[in-house]
Amino acid sequence: MRVLIQRVTEASVAIDGVEKSRIARGLLLLIGFETADAEADLEAAAAKIVKLRIFDDAQDVMNLSVREVEGEILAVSQFTLHAQTKKGNRPSYIRAARPEIAEPLYKRFVALLETLMEKPVQTGTFGAAMQVSLINDGPVTIWIDTAEN
Repeated sequence: MRVLIQRVTEASVAIDGVEKSRIARGLLLLIGFETADAEADLEAAAAKIVKLRIFDDAQDVMNLSVREVEGEILAVSQFTLHAQTKKGNRPSYIRAARPEIAEPLYKRFVALLETLMEKPVQTGTFGAAMQVSLINDGPVTIWIDTAEN
């Protein structure tokens, strides 16, 4: 499981030009799943993301979590995070989980985030062509790969 975390002042996702979700201060998560991902991967990533101390405290030190700053989360599925580019010029997505595996993982991951945040998490639409907009705050961008932890 791979998650690209971006600290944002705002982010939104639209489908066919119609806004589906929007958040203010918080985290935009781009999430990709592999066939081998299991419940333990989802739980570890969700716990890490909610506790990740990447928001500034009163001394302008990154010392607070998204939950502590009462931020929001926008979670967007993105299979292209598993692109392999070593050979040729066309990325291979062979490591990305097929939709019938990835979609239940995505839904479970969002549910875990909502439990840990104690509030709803905004989402894109699984499998849709989406337009994601964001204002990256910092910029702060962090990569989590549960296979490397």
